[in-house]
Amino acid sequence: MTITVPVTSASKERVAQPKRVLMCRPTHFTVSYRINPWMFPENPTDQRLAEAQWQTLYDAYRDLGIDVELIDPLPGLPDMVYAANGGFVLDGIAYGARFRYPERQPEGPAYLDHLETLGFTPRPAASLNEGEGDFLLVGDVILAASGFRSDEEAHAELAKVFGREVVSLRLINPSFYHLDTALAVLDDETIAYFPEAFDEASRDELERRFPDAIRATEEDAAVLGLNLFSDGRHVVMAEQAGTLRQEIDARGFQTVGVNLSELLLGGGGVKCCTLELRS
Repeated sequence: MTITVPVTSASKERVAQPKRVLMCRPTHFTVSYRINPWMFPENPTDQRLAEAQWQTLYDAYRDLGIDVELIDPLPGLPDMVYAANGGFVLDGIAYGARFRYPERQPEGPAYLDHLETLGFTPRPAASLNEGEGDFLLVGDVILAASGFRSDEEAHAELAKVFGREVVSLRLINPSFYHLDTALAVLDDETIAYFPEAFDEASRDELERRFPDAIRATEEDAAVLGLNLFSDGRHVVMAEQAGTLRQEIDARGFQTVGVNLSELLLGGGGVKCCTLELRS
């Protein structure tokens, strides 16, 4: 396979940035209801395997020098392991999640309360949104998605809270129901995404803003290869996404592969388990 890379991107030295994240152990993880196409309650899950796979992600972050905070998992909230959905944290402010489905709604206040104990200023949301699942910071711009979980009204609320430019995107493929399943931020200028997850206007906007973006294959998107976390140099991601890993490595990043196959049964991967804390 030949990987074609722009010379300027390939030759750029990547520098790791200090990162602080929030995670939640999958103590109560199971698939007991269906709110996305990945979930099949009739199929058994292995909580011990989920815990072991989650631990490899936690250990990978610690090995990379990433500061990891933990929130206590609560009984009856099996999806709480997907910490990214718990809010959006920027400039010392924690904008709270307001979940669409009743099964997850108690997670919103639980996460916002915990973020306040960590020193962030809480801002409860008036509009439906699922936190960093649908809001991703690229440089000074926030990419924000609607279509399945977060309402577009939350985008205006987000812009008001943080005083940043917010770019609205629309998801159209239910398998990629959160932005972080269809688009990945590698550094302040570089993204990767799966074009077919977005409507035509969103694809045009991404093409205009990020002409050198990596475009993921359907095969790599289908294992949530784009659901990754980067410190600007190291990229922790699904080891199964082989072509995407080659593309990212060819751009000068260093990929770290992990296997979260059990958590994938709930529709989540690396990024879903990771809420970035920005002071």
